[in-house]
Amino acid sequence: MALHIAVDVVRESKQSLTSQIQRFLRKEIAEGILHPGTRLPSSRRLADDLGVSRSVVVEAFGQLVAEGYLEAVQGAGTRVVEHLEAAPPRPVVPALLDDGPEGQVPDVRWDLRPGGRNVPAFPRREWLSCYQRVLNRADPTDHGYPPLAGLPGLREELARCLGRLRGVRADADQVMVVAGFAQTLGLVCAMLAQDGVEALAIEDPGHPGQRQFVRDSGLRPVPLPVDAEGVDVDALAASGARAVLVTPAHQFPTGVTLSARRREALARWARERDGLVIEDDYDGGLWYEQGGPRPLALQRDLPDRVVYAGTASKSLVPGLRLGWVAAPRPLLAALLGVRARHDLGTDTLTQLAFAELLRSGLFDRHLRRLNSRCRGRREALEQAVRTHLPGAVVVGRAAGLHAYVRLPPQVDEQAVVAGALARSVLVRGGAAFHAGARRCRPALVVGHAHLPTSGLADAVRVLGAVTRGG
Repeated sequence: MALHIAVDVVRESKQSLTSQIQRFLRKEIAEGILHPGTRLPSSRRLADDLGVSRSVVVEAFGQLVAEGYLEAVQGAGTRVVEHLEAAPPRPVVPALLDDGPEGQVPDVRWDLRPGGRNVPAFPRREWLSCYQRVLNRADPTDHGYPPLAGLPGLREELARCLGRLRGVRADADQVMVVAGFAQTLGLVCAMLAQDGVEALAIEDPGHPGQRQFVRDSGLRPVPLPVDAEGVDVDALAASGARAVLVTPAHQFPTGVTLSARRREALARWARERDGLVIEDDYDGGLWYEQGGPRPLALQRDLPDRVVYAGTASKSLVPGLRLGWVAAPRPLLAALLGVRARHDLGTDTLTQLAFAELLRSGLFDRHLRRLNSRCRGRREALEQAVRTHLPGAVVVGRAAGLHAYVRLPPQVDEQAVVAGALARSVLVRGGAAFHAGARRCRPALVVGHAHLPTSGLADAVRVLGAVTRGG
């Protein structure tokens, strides 16, 4: 294997080349730049790369093996020893947008967080097929830097798809491809701050990571209460905020849908206050409730006042870091102006593959399979709650990858969460999603899409035993 390594040597130095190589590698290993187990080039390869005699490298390697920095393994070459003292672990930075990982968590049997391992089955065969197709027909222009707003072909497919599935009113030139909702929120916060906006109203309960993200972006998050009809628009009007972030189709985490009355009130607020609405349609096409279609996008009622944002994190996988924004042209231009100062666009090949997935109809087919699977998981969860958690109820619409389980009023939510963890079940309580200490009925937020039905039953059985004090 023709491995390479960067080694700094100076031919004019009074120190021998062998000593320079030894000192350089010793320092790189000691500082953790060369990690334990790293395989090095052969002595012949490194000698050729450095333009020195092979004996120089052989002698340097031999001395480092003798000192315990390197080991020579028969048939496997020379590598950094595995047993060196490990460097201190780097802190894990929380990435709570898109229900992302929450840092280091204990190893448990059942992880019921809405983020974490709650990822549905990825359509590997379809994605690979689309990726191969676009690679086979890609020309040199497809391998260059992408347009900042995204490839025209994907923007066109997204405009068609969003209009067809969500009723979004947007042409391709009103769509921007982004790296997930995290980037969307970052761009919007920067744009608002640039325009002199100091606060962003958000739902309460809502996503704790988004609250922190807004705060870190220099805006003041203003919590707005959520009830059975969705966000309280009267509270929004009283807050004085000029912008609001909402999840109208499937509120996170309660699962309620913004009522028609509240939709009208929100549109009226936006027009009268010159307000901006950021619509986070975070779980897109995942809707498996019987008895009616998914509510259409709020954006269709107010296309000149809404920044609509979606993501592939729930329908595909978060690791793709793929999302989209539909916005009025002046707002999209402002967002692009902000973005131009931070990056050069989204991965071209991923965009091409996703456009092919949409164009071919394979994405729709995947969504149908995924909805069927999630419906089965939701039904299994509801059955398990009825059986093992008497007095508890699953509320909100049957959609997305999580459910909101409201517990009986007398239950100690914090004790249930702690007791479940002691029994190898990781679950988050509803209080964790509130902005303050406002008293609310105890609840659990349960991610269910990734678990087998038997696993859901087992995990809820544990929750029931903890609730009963067993």
